[in-house]
Amino acid sequence: MGEHIAVLSNPFAGKGRGRQATERAVARLRERGSEVRVYIGESAQDAQRLAAQAVNERPRALVVVGGDGTLAGILDAIADAAVPVVLVPAGTGNDLARSLELPRSDPAAAVDLVFTGIAREIDLGEVRSGARVTPFLTVAALGFDARVSDRTNRLRWPPGALRYYLALLIELIRLRPTDFRITIDDGAPTMARGTLIAVGNTESYGGGMPMCRGAVPDDGVLDVVTVGVLSRRRLVRVFPVLLQGRHFALPEVRTARARRVHIDAPGLIVYADGERIGEESCTIGLRRRALTVLVPLFRKPEADR
Repeated sequence: MGEHIAVLSNPFAGKGRGRQATERAVARLRERGSEVRVYIGESAQDAQRLAAQAVNERPRALVVVGGDGTLAGILDAIADAAVPVVLVPAGTGNDLARSLELPRSDPAAAVDLVFTGIAREIDLGEVRSGARVTPFLTVAALGFDARVSDRTNRLRWPPGALRYYLALLIELIRLRPTDFRITIDDGAPTMARGTLIAVGNTESYGGGMPMCRGAVPDDGVLDVVTVGVLSRRRLVRVFPVLLQGRHFALPEVRTARARRVHIDAPGLIVYADGERIGEESCTIGLRRRALTVLVPLFRKPEADR
Protein backbone atom coordinates (compact mmCIF):
# COMPACT_ATOMS: atom_id res chain seq x y z
CA MET A 1 0.00 0.00 0.00
CA GLY A 2 1.28 3.45 -0.93
CA GLU A 3 2.01 6.32 1.41
CA HIS A 4 -0.17 8.89 -0.30
CA ILE A 5 -3.65 9.73 0.98
CA ALA A 6 -6.61 9.92 -1.38
CA VAL A 7 -9.32 12.51 -0.74
CA LEU A 8 -12.65 12.04 -2.51
CA SER A 9 -14.85 15.11 -2.16
CA ASN A 10 -18.49 15.85 -2.75
CA PRO A 11 -18.34 19.66 -2.87
CA PHE A 12 -22.14 19.88 -2.97
CA ALA A 13 -22.71 17.95 0.29
CA GLY A 14 -24.46 19.79 3.09
CA LYS A 15 -25.62 22.61 0.80
CA GLY A 16 -22.04 23.43 -0.15
CA ARG A 17 -20.31 22.66 3.15
CA GLY A 18 -18.43 19.87 1.40
CA ARG A 19 -16.22 22.31 -0.47
CA GLN A 20 -15.05 24.13 2.66
CA ALA A 21 -14.63 20.87 4.58
CA THR A 22 -12.45 19.52 1.76
CA GLU A 23 -10.19 22.56 1.84
CA ARG A 24 -9.73 22.25 5.61
CA ALA A 25 -9.12 18.51 5.47
CA VAL A 26 -6.56 18.74 2.66
CA ALA A 27 -4.77 21.64 4.40
CA ARG A 28 -4.57 19.56 7.58
CA LEU A 29 -3.12 16.54 5.77
CA ARG A 30 -0.49 18.65 4.02
CA GLU A 31 0.31 20.42 7.27
CA ARG A 32 1.16 16.98 8.64
CA GLY A 33 3.47 16.29 5.70
CA SER A 34 1.25 13.91 3.70
CA GLU A 35 1.19 13.48 -0.05
CA VAL A 36 -2.44 14.10 -1.01
CA ARG A 37 -4.31 13.20 -4.19
CA VAL A 38 -7.67 14.95 -4.46
CA TYR A 39 -10.62 13.65 -6.48
CA ILE A 40 -13.68 15.88 -6.93
CA GLY A 41 -16.92 14.06 -7.77
CA GLU A 42 -19.19 16.34 -9.80
CA SER A 43 -21.95 13.69 -10.00
CA ALA A 44 -22.84 10.34 -8.46
CA GLN A 45 -21.47 8.47 -11.47
CA ASP A 46 -18.32 10.57 -11.44
CA ALA A 47 -17.79 9.86 -7.73
CA GLN A 48 -18.12 6.10 -8.30
CA ARG A 49 -15.55 6.18 -11.08
CA LEU A 50 -13.12 8.30 -9.07
CA ALA A 51 -13.55 6.13 -5.98
CA ALA A 52 -12.63 3.02 -7.96
CA GLN A 53 -9.62 4.83 -9.39
CA ALA A 54 -8.54 6.04 -5.96
CA VAL A 55 -8.61 2.60 -4.30
CA ASN A 56 -6.88 1.00 -7.29
CA GLU A 57 -3.95 3.35 -6.67
CA ARG A 58 -3.59 1.78 -3.19
CA PRO A 59 -3.45 4.82 -0.91
CA ARG A 60 -2.71 4.65 2.80
CA ALA A 61 -6.33 5.72 3.38
CA LEU A 62 -9.31 7.01 1.44
CA VAL A 63 -10.74 10.19 2.95
CA VAL A 64 -14.37 10.73 1.93
CA VAL A 65 -15.70 14.26 2.44
CA GLY A 66 -19.49 14.33 2.36
CA GLY A 67 -22.57 12.89 3.99
CA ASP A 68 -24.07 9.43 4.34
CA GLY A 69 -25.36 9.63 0.76
CA THR A 70 -21.89 10.43 -0.58
CA LEU A 71 -20.33 7.39 1.07
CA ALA A 72 -23.28 5.14 0.28
CA GLY A 73 -23.04 6.11 -3.39
CA ILE A 74 -19.52 4.71 -3.73
CA LEU A 75 -19.91 1.53 -1.66
CA ASP A 76 -19.91 -0.70 -4.73
CA ALA A 77 -16.48 0.70 -5.61
CA ILE A 78 -14.87 0.54 -2.16
CA ALA A 79 -16.56 -2.23 -0.15
CA ASP A 80 -14.27 -5.16 0.64
CA ALA A 81 -11.24 -3.16 -0.54
CA ALA A 82 -8.07 -3.25 1.54
CA VAL A 83 -8.06 0.54 1.87
CA PRO A 84 -9.41 1.98 5.15
CA VAL A 85 -11.90 4.84 4.94
CA VAL A 86 -11.83 8.09 6.90
CA LEU A 87 -15.14 9.94 6.82
CA VAL A 88 -15.12 13.73 7.09
CA PRO A 89 -18.82 14.47 7.73
CA ALA A 90 -20.18 17.29 5.59
CA GLY A 91 -23.76 16.23 4.92
CA THR A 92 -27.07 17.24 6.40
CA GLY A 93 -27.69 14.12 8.49
CA ASN A 94 -24.29 12.49 9.17
CA ASP A 95 -25.91 9.54 10.93
CA LEU A 96 -23.06 7.11 10.26
CA ALA A 97 -20.62 9.57 11.80
CA ARG A 98 -22.94 9.86 14.80
CA SER A 99 -23.04 6.07 15.14
CA LEU A 100 -19.25 5.74 14.94
CA GLU A 101 -18.66 8.77 17.22
CA LEU A 102 -16.65 10.62 14.60
CA PRO A 103 -16.01 14.37 14.87
CA ARG A 104 -18.95 15.97 13.06
CA SER A 105 -18.13 19.68 13.19
CA ASP A 106 -14.34 19.79 12.81
CA PRO A 107 -12.93 18.54 9.46
CA ALA A 108 -9.34 18.79 10.75
CA ALA A 109 -10.14 16.58 13.75
CA ALA A 110 -12.02 14.13 11.53
CA VAL A 111 -9.17 13.79 9.03
CA ASP A 112 -6.64 13.36 11.85
CA LEU A 113 -8.08 9.85 12.21
CA VAL A 114 -5.85 8.94 9.25
CA PHE A 115 -3.00 9.06 11.79
CA THR A 116 -4.70 8.34 15.13
CA GLY A 117 -7.74 6.20 14.32
CA ILE A 118 -8.17 2.47 14.79
CA ALA A 119 -9.71 0.20 12.17
CA ARG A 120 -13.32 -0.85 12.72
CA GLU A 121 -14.88 -3.30 10.28
CA ILE A 122 -18.55 -2.47 9.91
CA ASP A 123 -21.44 -4.28 8.27
CA LEU A 124 -23.37 -2.92 5.33
CA GLY A 125 -27.08 -3.30 4.88
CA GLU A 126 -28.18 -4.57 1.49
CA VAL A 127 -31.56 -4.15 -0.19
CA ARG A 128 -32.56 -6.53 -2.98
CA SER A 129 -35.54 -5.21 -4.92
CA GLY A 130 -36.34 -6.58 -8.37
CA ALA A 131 -33.06 -6.92 -10.25
CA ARG A 132 -31.41 -4.21 -8.17
CA VAL A 133 -29.07 -4.80 -5.20
CA THR A 134 -28.16 -1.67 -3.25
CA PRO A 135 -25.90 -1.44 -0.19
CA PHE A 136 -26.71 1.06 2.56
CA LEU A 137 -25.07 2.35 5.73
CA THR A 138 -27.74 3.42 8.20
CA VAL A 139 -31.49 2.68 8.21
CA ALA A 140 -33.83 1.39 5.52
CA ALA A 141 -37.19 3.14 5.86
CA LEU A 142 -40.44 1.70 4.56
CA GLY A 143 -43.90 3.23 4.83
CA PHE A 144 -44.81 6.72 6.01
CA ASP A 145 -41.31 8.15 6.45
CA ALA A 146 -40.19 6.76 3.07
CA ARG A 147 -43.19 8.45 1.44
CA VAL A 148 -42.26 11.74 3.12
CA SER A 149 -38.71 11.44 1.74
CA ASP A 150 -40.05 10.61 -1.70
CA ARG A 151 -42.46 13.54 -1.62
CA THR A 152 -39.65 15.87 -0.49
CA ASN A 153 -37.50 14.82 -3.44
CA ARG A 154 -40.34 15.39 -5.90
CA LEU A 155 -41.29 18.85 -4.65
CA ARG A 156 -39.58 21.81 -6.29
CA TRP A 157 -40.82 24.42 -3.82
CA PRO A 158 -40.30 25.75 -1.18
CA PRO A 159 -36.51 25.68 -0.64
CA GLY A 160 -34.59 24.09 2.23
CA ALA A 161 -36.21 22.55 5.29
CA LEU A 162 -39.60 24.04 4.42
CA ARG A 163 -39.87 21.56 1.55
CA TYR A 164 -39.55 18.66 4.02
CA TYR A 165 -42.23 20.13 6.30
CA LEU A 166 -44.59 20.62 3.36
CA ALA A 167 -44.00 17.00 2.31
CA LEU A 168 -44.66 15.88 5.88
CA LEU A 169 -47.96 17.79 5.92
CA ILE A 170 -49.06 16.38 2.55
CA GLU A 171 -48.30 12.79 3.57
CA LEU A 172 -49.93 13.30 6.96
CA ILE A 173 -53.13 14.36 5.20
CA ARG A 174 -52.83 11.31 2.92
CA LEU A 175 -51.97 8.95 5.79
CA ARG A 176 -53.35 5.44 5.35
CA PRO A 177 -52.28 2.18 7.02
CA THR A 178 -50.08 -0.13 4.98
CA ASP A 179 -50.58 -3.89 4.84
CA PHE A 180 -47.02 -5.16 5.27
CA ARG A 181 -46.15 -8.82 4.72
CA ILE A 182 -42.99 -9.56 6.70
CA THR A 183 -40.73 -12.61 6.85
CA ILE A 184 -37.89 -12.54 9.39
CA ASP A 185 -34.99 -14.93 8.72
CA ASP A 186 -36.46 -18.40 8.09
CA GLY A 187 -39.74 -17.77 9.90
CA ALA A 188 -43.22 -17.87 8.44
CA PRO A 189 -44.58 -14.76 6.72
CA THR A 190 -46.81 -12.59 8.90
CA MET A 191 -49.17 -9.75 8.08
CA ALA A 192 -48.64 -6.46 9.91
CA ARG A 193 -50.98 -3.56 9.27
CA GLY A 194 -49.10 -0.44 10.24
CA THR A 195 -47.60 2.97 9.61
CA LEU A 196 -43.92 2.29 8.98
CA ILE A 197 -41.06 -0.16 9.30
CA ALA A 198 -37.43 0.75 9.93
CA VAL A 199 -34.61 -1.76 9.42
CA GLY A 200 -31.44 -0.46 11.00
CA ASN A 201 -27.76 -1.17 10.58
CA THR A 202 -27.23 1.89 12.79
CA GLU A 203 -29.66 3.41 15.24
CA SER A 204 -30.53 6.76 13.65
CA TYR A 205 -31.52 8.38 10.40
CA GLY A 206 -32.75 11.80 9.35
CA GLY A 207 -30.02 13.63 11.25
CA GLY A 208 -30.26 11.88 14.61
CA MET A 209 -33.75 10.35 14.86
CA PRO A 210 -32.99 7.13 16.83
CA MET A 211 -35.69 4.94 15.33
CA CYS A 212 -33.57 1.79 15.77
CA ARG A 213 -32.15 2.75 19.15
CA GLY A 214 -29.31 0.47 20.22
CA ALA A 215 -28.40 -0.77 16.73
CA VAL A 216 -24.66 -0.94 16.04
CA PRO A 217 -23.10 -1.51 12.62
CA ASP A 218 -20.78 -4.41 13.46
CA ASP A 219 -22.91 -6.90 15.42
CA GLY A 220 -24.01 -9.03 12.47
CA VAL A 221 -27.74 -8.34 12.84
CA LEU A 222 -30.32 -5.82 11.70
CA ASP A 223 -32.68 -4.10 14.14
CA VAL A 224 -36.28 -4.18 12.91
CA VAL A 225 -38.80 -1.68 14.28
CA THR A 226 -42.45 -1.90 13.25
CA VAL A 227 -44.89 0.89 14.09
CA GLY A 228 -48.53 -0.18 13.99
CA VAL A 229 -51.57 1.76 12.89
CA LEU A 230 -51.55 5.39 14.01
CA SER A 231 -54.21 8.00 13.41
CA ARG A 232 -53.11 11.42 12.22
CA ARG A 233 -53.66 12.88 15.68
CA ARG A 234 -51.81 10.00 17.35
CA LEU A 235 -48.86 10.28 14.95
CA VAL A 236 -48.51 14.00 15.65
CA ARG A 237 -48.63 13.31 19.39
CA VAL A 238 -46.02 10.52 19.36
CA PHE A 239 -43.63 12.18 16.89
CA PRO A 240 -41.63 13.91 19.68
CA VAL A 241 -41.31 10.52 21.37
CA LEU A 242 -39.85 9.08 18.16
CA LEU A 243 -37.38 11.95 17.93
CA GLN A 244 -36.18 11.24 21.47
CA GLY A 245 -35.87 7.47 21.00
CA ARG A 246 -38.47 6.67 23.67
CA HIS A 247 -40.89 4.94 21.33
CA PHE A 248 -40.07 1.36 22.32
CA ALA A 249 -42.51 1.71 25.22
CA LEU A 250 -45.41 2.62 22.92
CA PRO A 251 -48.04 -0.13 22.49
CA GLU A 252 -47.95 0.32 18.69
CA VAL A 253 -44.22 -0.47 18.45
CA ARG A 254 -42.70 -3.92 17.97
CA THR A 255 -38.99 -4.75 17.69
CA ALA A 256 -36.98 -7.71 16.45
CA ARG A 257 -33.44 -8.56 15.41
CA ALA A 258 -32.68 -10.43 12.21
CA ARG A 259 -30.06 -11.28 9.64
CA ARG A 260 -32.55 -11.10 6.80
CA VAL A 261 -35.98 -9.50 6.41
CA HIS A 262 -38.34 -9.84 3.46
CA ILE A 263 -41.08 -7.19 3.17
CA ASP A 264 -43.70 -6.53 0.56
CA ALA A 265 -46.74 -4.29 0.46
CA PRO A 266 -48.90 -2.53 -2.12
CA GLY A 267 -47.20 0.70 -3.18
CA LEU A 268 -44.16 0.01 -1.00
CA ILE A 269 -41.26 2.49 -1.23
CA VAL A 270 -37.85 1.85 0.36
CA TYR A 271 -35.45 4.66 1.25
CA ALA A 272 -31.98 4.45 2.80
CA ASP A 273 -29.20 7.02 3.19
CA GLY A 274 -31.47 9.59 1.55
CA GLU A 275 -32.06 7.63 -1.67
CA ARG A 276 -34.95 5.61 -3.07
CA ILE A 277 -33.61 2.09 -3.45
CA GLY A 278 -36.59 -0.24 -3.74
CA GLU A 279 -40.29 -0.64 -4.53
CA GLU A 280 -43.13 -3.09 -3.92
CA SER A 281 -41.05 -5.98 -2.54
CA CYS A 282 -37.59 -6.23 -1.04
CA THR A 283 -35.25 -8.43 0.92
CA ILE A 284 -32.96 -6.64 3.36
CA GLY A 285 -29.81 -8.41 4.51
CA LEU A 286 -26.23 -7.78 5.61
CA ARG A 287 -22.75 -7.87 4.17
CA ARG A 288 -20.61 -8.67 7.18
CA ARG A 289 -17.53 -6.55 7.88
CA ALA A 290 -17.55 -5.16 4.37
CA LEU A 291 -16.14 -1.71 5.10
CA THR A 292 -13.15 -0.71 7.22
CA VAL A 293 -13.50 2.72 8.80
CA LEU A 294 -10.93 4.49 10.97
CA VAL A 295 -12.58 5.61 14.22
CA PRO A 296 -11.45 7.27 17.46
CA LEU A 297 -9.50 5.09 19.87
CA PHE A 298 -11.59 6.07 22.87
CA ARG A 299 -15.38 6.13 23.05
CA LYS A 300 -17.00 9.29 24.32
CA PRO A 301 -18.72 9.23 27.71
CA GLU A 302 -22.46 8.54 27.38
CA ALA A 303 -23.40 12.08 28.39
CA ASP A 304 -21.34 13.60 25.56
CA ARG A 305 -22.79 11.57 22.68
